[in-house]
Amino acid sequence: MAKQMIDLLPRAAGGIVLRRLAATDLADFQSYRQDPELGRYQGWVATPNDDARDFLKHMNQAALLQPSTWCQIGIADANSLTLIGDIGLILARDASQAEIGFTLRRQSQGHGLATAAVKEAIALVFESTTAKKVVGIADTRNLASIRLLERVGMIKVETRSAKSRGKRCTELVYNIQKHNVA
Repeated sequence: MAKQMIDLLPRAAGGIVLRRLAATDLADFQSYRQDPELGRYQGWVATPNDDARDFLKHMNQAALLQPSTWCQIGIADANSLTLIGDIGLILARDASQAEIGFTLRRQSQGHGLATAAVKEAIALVFESTTAKKVVGIADTRNLASIRLLERVGMIKVETRSAKSRGKRCTELVYNIQKHNVA
């Protein structure tokens, strides 16, 4: 189970700030969540502004890192605090592990910001829960995400067949153990 997280966000590292999402993030959130290329390998789909606003409001108040419930936290530029992406986290029912997913707007890619954000989110999970590992899953065609998972120290542990948006695909499953995090 997660410890009280209200005082654990925001967290700053490597040019980014992990923080709560807010309704005021709507334009920035929609700017990347409406990008079909960014959504291509994601579990989410683009949504209308009203639905996105409701989602942002909900995530602003939602308990973080609760077993069996996805939560989203924002990735903001450390200088402007503008939302540039988000990270999804879910703690397993028994709290033994967590899964992570991430999205970063295109213009912020290639600067190490996603790496900093994912590393910081992994640290947040290990510091705030009893989880012993964090899992990341990527479609084999999503080379940028695969490289990111490897850059943060995750090890490939499984290749599996899956279905995404009604089509067959191959996924790579990565994880990082708590004792392997520096």
